[in-house]
Amino acid sequence: MKITRLKTWQVPPRWCFLKIETDEGVYGWGEPVIEGRAATVEAAVHELSDYLIGQDPRNIEHLWNVMYRAGFYRGGPILMSAIAGIDQALWDLKGRELGVPVHQLLGGKVRDRMRMYAWTGGDRPADVGAGAKALTDQGFTAFKMNGTPEMQIVDSHRKIDEAVARVAEARDAVGPDVGIAVDFHGRLHRPMAKTLMRELEPYHLMFIEEPVAPEHLPVLKTIAQDLATPIATGERLHTRFAFRDLLADNMVDIVQPDLSHCGGISEGLKIATLASAYDVALAPHCPLGPLTLAASLQLDAVCHNAFIQEQSMGIHYNKDNDVLDYLVDKNALAIEDGFCAIPEGPGLGVEINEAFVEERAKVGHRWRNPVWQHDDGSVAEW
Repeated sequence: MKITRLKTWQVPPRWCFLKIETDEGVYGWGEPVIEGRAATVEAAVHELSDYLIGQDPRNIEHLWNVMYRAGFYRGGPILMSAIAGIDQALWDLKGRELGVPVHQLLGGKVRDRMRMYAWTGGDRPADVGAGAKALTDQGFTAFKMNGTPEMQIVDSHRKIDEAVARVAEARDAVGPDVGIAVDFHGRLHRPMAKTLMRELEPYHLMFIEEPVAPEHLPVLKTIAQDLATPIATGERLHTRFAFRDLLADNMVDIVQPDLSHCGGISEGLKIATLASAYDVALAPHCPLGPLTLAASLQLDAVCHNAFIQEQSMGIHYNKDNDVLDYLVDKNALAIEDGFCAIPEGPGLGVEINEAFVEERAKVGHRWRNPVWQHDDGSVAEW
């Protein structure tokens, strides 16, 4: 079997889909994208195709190493996201050829279904209490919210009070047994993070996510010392080597690799296994489309340290299309009582409606994240 073509589409709301085709008619789908840089990742996919056309798609580990090592310059969000989507598609293709789900190829599942969480509120969180209650009424046992809008490196205590009040509102709305994750999106800096993280302790959060930007991760050892709340991060780390250093320094309790950013299922499994050696939990990052979610569930299926899965159905970014819109069978990723059954179809376990992809690709997108500024005009973290 030989790879003959890599086809890509940019589709609303902010995703990129890939289909790898072969001379034997077997194919596989993946989702290579960085939010806000879809066109750049798409270009990288087609550059990497020079290593893939004419090759046997079943040699996934070999092809992964060729893509990662042969170009000399390696790593980073663009190249690793391109590799990620290709890797997903290769696993999907191999599963389809053999007629089994990817988790069977990775050793078999350790669970039948995965606990899921949803988002409430937007980039600048508001009305989180009502949103949280609505999610629990749908059966979710956990949700995530943004913790704060813009915050200067040293800001007023009012910003801390407002963030704490929002979390208090959410906790009051859902009671003590629902998991609350607070995502700071790297918007905090060391001087403010120390105080805010401690003031959130009484609300018994499921985890605090990305309190500081990835370039400042070493400060976690100081600001999170003696905190009871688990610290999660990893969506902006792209290789096992970045996670190795994070884990070796005991800076994190939950790793959050993104299967469309960290090199795909192949690298995601290595990251998850590495985390398990440090008794660290796995909660894959996934505010993206159906293929990233399906790939994440295949990984969750085989990782004993996976405990919850992010998904983006109904998230505030999904204005034109939502996750299930692109599936032939929407039940493949259906969430019931806060859980999603591990997909059992061949490959990633989902079938993409290619005709609908073609139609929506005519619309496409040019999604960019907001550019925020502080009151003094300086650029703020989004």
